[in-house]
Amino acid sequence: MDFLKNPQKYTELGGKIPKGALLVGPPGTGKTLLAKAVAGEAEVPFFSMSGSDFVEMFVGVGASRVRDLFAKAKAKAPAIVFIDEIDAVGRARSNRASFGGNDERESTLNQLLTEMDGFGTNSGVIILAATNRVDVLDSALLRAGRFDRQIHVDLPDLPERIAIFNVHLKPLKLEEGLDIELLARQTPGFSGADIANVCNEAALIAARHNHETVGKQDFLDAVDRIIGGLEKKTKVMTEDEKKSIALHEAGHAAVSWLLEYANPLIKVTIVPRGQALGAAWYLPEERTIVTKEQMLDELCATLGGRAAEEIFTGHISSGAMNDLEKVTKRAYGMVAYMGMSERLPNLCYYSNQESFVKPYSDDTARLIDEEVQRIINEQYARAKQILTDNAQKHNDLAALLCEKEVIFAKDVEDIFGPRPWKSRADILLEEQPAKPEEVAENGEGSETDNEPNTSTEA
Repeated sequence: MDFLKNPQKYTELGGKIPKGALLVGPPGTGKTLLAKAVAGEAEVPFFSMSGSDFVEMFVGVGASRVRDLFAKAKAKAPAIVFIDEIDAVGRARSNRASFGGNDERESTLNQLLTEMDGFGTNSGVIILAATNRVDVLDSALLRAGRFDRQIHVDLPDLPERIAIFNVHLKPLKLEEGLDIELLARQTPGFSGADIANVCNEAALIAARHNHETVGKQDFLDAVDRIIGGLEKKTKVMTEDEKKSIALHEAGHAAVSWLLEYANPLIKVTIVPRGQALGAAWYLPEERTIVTKEQMLDELCATLGGRAAEEIFTGHISSGAMNDLEKVTKRAYGMVAYMGMSERLPNLCYYSNQESFVKPYSDDTARLIDEEVQRIINEQYARAKQILTDNAQKHNDLAALLCEKEVIFAKDVEDIFGPRPWKSRADILLEEQPAKPEEVAENGEGSETDNEPNTSTEA
C-alpha cells in the first residue's frame, strides 16, 4: 500500500517498485480477503480476475484477456491487479511438445510473463496473486522481477484466532460473559473460514434448540460437529461393546494425562459420531518444532486405547484401527524422514519427486521396518506399564464414562489429580500483554500440533 501511495519515497533513492506479490497459504486462511483489504486501504483502482477466467477453448482468447487487463490497469495507474487461483493459468510448462495445435494455457502464461516483466514497462501497476499450490507454478513466474515476494498466510495461532472470533461473533446474539479465549483454544488448526463456519453453525444449533442467545455449549457442539460429524445416538451397541469402548477411551485419557508431552485432554466421549464409535478430544500444543521425546509421548498416548483393551478385557478389537494408522505413519516419519532412530540416525530419505523409485536399498528398507516396529513396541509396552500401575484409577474413569457417556478434563483431574505440566498455550497467552478493554471483552481465562486432534475409533 505504501508503494502505491508514496512511490517517490522509494524511487528517489534509486529503487524500483516491486512488480508482484504472491499470497501463499492453505485454503481458507484469507488470501483473497487480504487482497480485498489492500485494495480498500490503498485507495487505488483494483482489477480482480480468477486464473480460470483466462483459459478458454478458443485459441488466443486467454492471451488477449491478459493484454486487455494490463492495458486497463496501465491506463488507471497506480493500480492493483489481483489474480485469484493463479495455478489455473501459471502451472509449470511441460517439456513435451504439444501435438494437435496451439496450447492455449501455455500461450496465456507466456503473455502473463511478458506483461509482468517483458520489453515494455508497467509503471505503477502492482500484481497480487493467490494460490495454495505454489509447488506447481512455473519457475519463470517466481523469478526476481515478477512474483519476487511470497507472503505466507498461515493458519492462525491462538491470539490470532481470538481476534478472528471477535470479528465473526459481532453479528451474533451472544450470552453474557462468553469466554472467547476458550473458543479459540478449542479450535487449534482452524483457518479463518473454519472459524466463520463454527460461528454460523453455533447460531444454527442455538436456533434449533430455541435458545434466545448463542451460548458456550452451542459453540462446543458446533466444533464437535464440524470435526467429528453428527452424533448417532440411535446406533445400537451391546453392553459389552459399550464397556470395551469406554475402557479404550479411558486408556487414551489416562495415558495422555500422565505423560508430560502428551496433548492436554478436553473431553472423552463414547457417543458414536460420524465413522467413530468414541473419541478423545485434545487441545494440541501449537509447536513450531517437535522433539523426539514429544513424539514418543504422543505415540504412547495414542496406543493407550489398544493397551487398555488388552489389559482389562483380555482381547483386542478392530476399534484401534484409526490409532494404529496414525502411529504407523508417525513412526515411519520419525525413522525415514527425521533421522530419529538409533540404527539410522541423521538420515532423511524424503523426496518430493513424483517417482516410484525408493531412494534407499532393500536392506535399508528392512532396517526402517525393524526400527518402526521397535519404536511402536516400546511405546506400547510403556502404555501397558502406565495403565497397570494406575489400574484402579483407569477403571474408575471407565466406569464414570459408561455412566455419563461424556466426561471432561475436570472429571479426569478428580480421579488422577492435577497435571503438573503447564501447556505452551498458557505460556503464550501469559506473554501477550492484554489491553484492559480486551480483558473486559474476553472475560476470564480457561484451559490447545497444528491441527484438530481427536483419537477416533473406526
